[in-house]
Amino acid sequence: MRVAHEIMSEYQHQMVALTLLPGDKGIFDVKVNGTLIYSKHATGRFP
Repeated sequence: MRVAHEIMSEYQHQMVALTLLPGDKGIFDVKVNGTLIYSKHATGRFP
């Protein structure tokens, strides 16, 4: 939940909602309006 809190704190005036969906096998993807903008799988690290 730390990541959600950081995102909401940083971008609270620019977004209406934030949805967290649990993944498996260490998946951590960030999508904006359905478009993938970050993938831990692709980079091998967290943002």
